[in-house]
Amino acid sequence: LSAPPCPQRHPLAGSLWAQQPQRLEQWLRALDADDRPLREWLAQLGSRRLGHYYERLWQFALGQAPGIELLAANLAIRDGGRTLGELDVVLRDCDGVHHLELAIKLYLGPEGAGHDPHAWLGPGCHDRLGTKLAHLAGHQLPMSKGAHSRQALAQLGVEQVQAQMWLGGYLFYPQPGHAEAPEGANPQHLRGRWLRRRDWVMAEGERWQPLQRHAWLAPARVASGECWQAEQFAAWLHVLEQQAPAQLLVRLVPDAEGAWQEAERVFLVADDWPYLPGN
Repeated sequence: LSAPPCPQRHPLAGSLWAQQPQRLEQWLRALDADDRPLREWLAQLGSRRLGHYYERLWQFALGQAPGIELLAANLAIRDGGRTLGELDVVLRDCDGVHHLELAIKLYLGPEGAGHDPHAWLGPGCHDRLGTKLAHLAGHQLPMSKGAHSRQALAQLGVEQVQAQMWLGGYLFYPQPGHAEAPEGANPQHLRGRWLRRRDWVMAEGERWQPLQRHAWLAPARVASGECWQAEQFAAWLHVLEQQAPAQLLVRLVPDAEGAWQEAERVFLVADDWPYLPGN
């Protein structure tokens, strides 16, 4: 987002990695060579929800980032025995102490005008971009200003905190159809297409395959032996139920190192999508 309804901040904005990106590159390459610490960290996650996985990845990076002190993650705010909510991340950097709310979202645009964020739906039709932004601005970010949160923060030695969000994800545009970007969207936002089963056409020679949910967060890269042949994809599509949940597909092209990398992504939805009350 370029113009969100509430303050936003990149979680690493105050780290030395932001000032010296070559150090971040070195850390990432070392992790790529030996990812056991990350896998062990993720193994502690009981939830299968994509948002929790996203938070866990950020918490791992923030715990390693030079110049950042991760004070708390998923800090529960309670009133006696009742849980009021939690603060995703509380960290200290060169700019002070920050309460960050982290979210990863994928929204599909309407077939008409898309300027209104409320017109952008999640693939399961359970949430909307406008609703998520309103919840962040009206509930999640103000939580750290409440009396019970101040008590919890005081136990961490924190008196003042800045509440900000970081919202990542993709916006998917209809095909056929046209939707303008939602109000406030960054012109360089990550994007894809969505289309119904009846409109699916695959050009000769293209390589497509479904993307597992935990891999939705970043551009896909697949080893040569794991890239599907056209026949394998056709067989998968043939047995896919007509009312199956939205499927995230990626088109893969070969790269210089012999692997296959994502060229585009598409949400394939049922012919009667979206599932809304009154439809």
